[in-house]
Amino acid sequence: MQKFHIKRGDEVVVIAGSHKGKSGKILEVLAATNRARVEGVAMIKRHLKKSQEHPNGTIAEREGSIHVSNLQLKTRFDGSKRRVAKAPTTA
Repeated sequence: MQKFHIKRGDEVVVIAGSHKGKSGKILEVLAATNRARVEGVAMIKRHLKKSQEHPNGTIAEREGSIHVSNLQLKTRFDGSKRRVAKAPTTA
């Protein structure tokens, strides 16, 4: 079994990829594929067909997965050079 630097419930920041800069809470770690689902990040649309619950069908949005190498704990990100370098640009 592999050990990851993140676990369910941790606050993380996406440090690479198309969702760079977004943050959220880990909902699930998918160990078999080295990926994780982060709340509110990498949203995908799922088309659901008609059922008793949804009589007309629906388009549901849910979180996609992100590779764990693209995630960093929020506490480490706040203390890193990346965060410090971005802060003074308010002028």
